[in-house]
Amino acid sequence: MELSVSRETVCRLIVRARELEAQVPSIETDDEEDPTESDDEFSVIEDEANEAIEEEIMAALDDLADDQVAEVLALALVGRGTYDASEWEDALEAANDPDSDDPVDQLLEMPMLAAYLDAGLAAFDLNCDGIGQID
Repeated sequence: MELSVSRETVCRLIVRARELEAQVPSIETDDEEDPTESDDEFSVIEDEANEAIEEEIMAALDDLADDQVAEVLALALVGRGTYDASEWEDALEAANDPDSDDPVDQLLEMPMLAAYLDAGLAAFDLNCDGIGQID
């Protein structure tokens, strides 16, 4: 299996998806006027309103050709266990199904996207070792 989408792109998506998954919904209290005055040491990771990471993932996917987005989705499907590595063509066919939701939407709705993409790469003996800031 040879990907037309670069491994660097997939690995960047993995990093950003991990950041997105690490965010937790903010807890707002009515009695707190200034959220920066919070005593909660974990409030830094509470970021319900921050859509920058999701927008960055969407922009990265939008920069790809349709067949490359389908490959990313197929990798996630393999990583999720819907298909195994020997069923790559079936995974690609499912990712290209015109009757399915938009592939970008499907990827963004996956609650464990980073893990699925990482496992998808591993299914083909690929990984993100030595790529940018990922190692």
